[in-house]
Amino acid sequence: MTAPSTTAPSTTAPSTTALYDVPGPHTRRRHRIYALAGTAVLLALLGWVVYLLVHTGQFAYRKWMPFEYKGIQELLLNGLAGTLKAFGIAAVLSLALGGVLAAGRLSEHRPVRWVATLLVEFFRAMPVLVMIFFVFVALKVQPLPALVTGLTLYNGSVLAEVFRAGVNSVDRGQREAAYSLGLRKTQVMASVLVPQGVRAMLPAIISQLVVALKDTSLGFLITYEEFLHAGKLIASNLDYDLPFIPVVMVISPIYIGMCMLLSWFANWVAKRERRSVKTRQVEVAAAEPAAPMPGDTRG
Repeated sequence: MTAPSTTAPSTTAPSTTALYDVPGPHTRRRHRIYALAGTAVLLALLGWVVYLLVHTGQFAYRKWMPFEYKGIQELLLNGLAGTLKAFGIAAVLSLALGGVLAAGRLSEHRPVRWVATLLVEFFRAMPVLVMIFFVFVALKVQPLPALVTGLTLYNGSVLAEVFRAGVNSVDRGQREAAYSLGLRKTQVMASVLVPQGVRAMLPAIISQLVVALKDTSLGFLITYEEFLHAGKLIASNLDYDLPFIPVVMVISPIYIGMCMLLSWFANWVAKRERRSVKTRQVEVAAAEPAAPMPGDTRG
């Protein structure tokens, strides 16, 4: 006769970890109070800024009138095109340079690894503006190539470390398994390590590209006709009571929008990669006892 089970019904308890406990009702209430207080402070700060702008007459029509002129609109559009052009060239070259330097740092040949390490550390430590001015003044290069060169050398060296860290983040067993199949190092990198490391690399790559996009504004210091340079011309060369604040209010949202668009594109690529058949996880069935060998008398 089977005894009745005395096991108590299981209750669903909140999952906890060593680093994080699920907050209880009092903690959640306290967090809501903090969130409401922080939101109120931010809204008050925003209202104060808007009040100062209105009080100083920054929304006066005479300060926004220049933006109605077709010449001003074309100047801003040309500056925006110059910014996107410099960023596009610098982004492509930075990714290429980062890949080359990362391959050098991961090389098994010591001289190649030393040279790549020296270049990465030197260009990462050198300020971007110094490199831009050196190329523009000392080498007598035109503004666009000088700007692109400075951005490429700095961002390429940073991306080289991102690529190297992404490759090294892949589990060591993946590398050993690939070598055990007889693959060469180039095949292991291209077919195993880099595709798996892309997920770890992608956020840092996009963050560095956003930095490159914002650093294109340094081009106005060498008279490159980019977006900030166009705004500077509007604010300083027109006799409309120096509409500096309106220019900032027009240019800043566009810069922020471009950076947000780049981040959105990164998230879209990441989601698409997770849905890809090549990177989707495959469920493996649990191991089962093997069939007995012929002649095996063990029960």
